[in-house]
Amino acid sequence: MAEFTRQRGKRQEDSGLGSVLDLLLANARLVLGVSGAAVLAIATLAVKRLIDRATSPRDEGDPKAEQKTLEESWQDLALIKATPKPPKKQRREDLSEPLLFPARPLAPESRVCSAPPETPHVEASPPRCLTLQEKLLSHYSSRLAVPEAQASLAPQLARSICTQLQNFLRSKCPELPFGSLFLSSPLLDGLGALAADHVHLMLPVVLDTTLWSLIPGEDTVVRNPQYWMIKRTDLEYFPRGRSPWDRFIVGRYLSSNALNETLHKMLVASINWPAIGSLLGSVIYPVVASPELKLEVKHDQVELSITLFPVVEMEDKVLLAAPPEGLVENLWLESFYRAEVSKVKELDASDSGARQHCLRILNGICKSHPALHKLSGSPLTHIVLHLSATSSDWAEESLADRFQQVLEELVGYLEKGVLPSYFNHKINLFCELLEEEIDEMGFMLYRAISEPELLLKEK
Repeated sequence: MAEFTRQRGKRQEDSGLGSVLDLLLANARLVLGVSGAAVLAIATLAVKRLIDRATSPRDEGDPKAEQKTLEESWQDLALIKATPKPPKKQRREDLSEPLLFPARPLAPESRVCSAPPETPHVEASPPRCLTLQEKLLSHYSSRLAVPEAQASLAPQLARSICTQLQNFLRSKCPELPFGSLFLSSPLLDGLGALAADHVHLMLPVVLDTTLWSLIPGEDTVVRNPQYWMIKRTDLEYFPRGRSPWDRFIVGRYLSSNALNETLHKMLVASINWPAIGSLLGSVIYPVVASPELKLEVKHDQVELSITLFPVVEMEDKVLLAAPPEGLVENLWLESFYRAEVSKVKELDASDSGARQHCLRILNGICKSHPALHKLSGSPLTHIVLHLSATSSDWAEESLADRFQQVLEELVGYLEKGVLPSYFNHKINLFCELLEEEIDEMGFMLYRAISEPELLLKEK
């Protein structure tokens, strides 16, 4: 009876253990797959057999029982060791590693031929992050710098046209004391240009200072300190005709509009540009519909736009015949370009600074960006000059820091809507910008302060 009870309890234990194993194997098939579940089943069976032998009673009278039990246990352990291991599940990062092909078996006749050692796999180092300064220099050299061929050919063509125009004016208008024409361009002066496509021709108008005087713009009806008027004086003692420029007087003032209209007629109708163009290997034609005195030049290697500006130099002022749009036609625009170039070069020479380099990058970026092109030129130069009064470190290594500082200064001036001239604080260089343009520029530059790479993207 006791033996029956013991065997019944053993069958119940085996039944419970079998249920657990069945449940385990069923779940293992879902988790490990068919092959993995098979391996686990074999291993589990062997362990179960070990447990059965350990718990079952041994026949005390059989001397071979212990020997048989040990042999079967070692066979079961050997069965477990011989069971092939399931393939290790690949990790996601292992998928990026190259596959290693198995080595070919050695030929039977080869005796001792050691295989060459496999070269260790060296992972490629991740690309190095460029600094802002490296990005700025790379962007300028690859996208903004003018090719050397254009940079040398454009001034050469402009000087040849300048010589031809000078000869024409001296032969056509010998009574008008024009000075010698000269070129003016950021490309020539080292302040940066997006392309060698624009050059200014400056035509000096020589006045007798005893017959002419300057009237500040704020003393006129326009109330704008950026413009001046040139007044004919002492008409009682020196009547009209005494000065060769009296033919351009409107209301006792030298009219910039009248002078421009006369020169425009000469450029359009009196000069044989096709002949001059063939002599220079290019096509030259005046722009008829433009209010400016403009020539377009097409060459095989470059296309050039040349603008002619009559210029008056009196009382340390440089005045251009570039009146604003409107009914007032006697105004002359004060230009600070020559002073800007001179001051920037002087500061760079004094501390071996990189202001010119910074301006070349800034001008190139602003000219290439549709929303910022009106900031190129004088506004940027005046901001750099203002900043030079407070920031002394303009070394090449600090180029990126100064670049970002210029952006911050620009945002501050745009918020106020006022950028005072470095040479005359009464003049607001933003006075001709519309409110919508100021908002668009300010929004773009505000984003660029925290993410300067926005300005380096393709437009």
